[in-house]
Amino acid sequence: MRISLLLSILVGVFSINSPVLAADEPQAVLQIEHQQFAPNQLSIPAGAKIKLVIRNLDAVPVEFESPDLSREVIVRGHGEITIFVGPLEPGNYQFFNDFNREMQGSIAVKPVTNKGN
Repeated sequence: MRISLLLSILVGVFSINSPVLAADEPQAVLQIEHQQFAPNQLSIPAGAKIKLVIRNLDAVPVEFESPDLSREVIVRGHGEITIFVGPLEPGNYQFFNDFNREMQGSIAVKPVTNKGN
């Protein structure tokens, strides 16, 4: 009886906190449609951990690969995956579809400017 009560409490605590934790991460969305990445170049701030959602609207799978980001993951046709990138230094980070190397894009990491000065 006590174990089931404890488990119920833990499930309740984690279900309340999980959406809050997920909402704290800045998010960027990259879509795949007609064998192209859209947008072709994402812009994200330097020094931030970013939740990158990759949505494949095509029927064929894509292998999102980036040696610059140390990521390699297959996104099935009509599928969606989430990866986390960063924090990154300012610069450009290339990615491509390893199944179709002509399908390429990049992430432009921009320095954060202090608006207070």
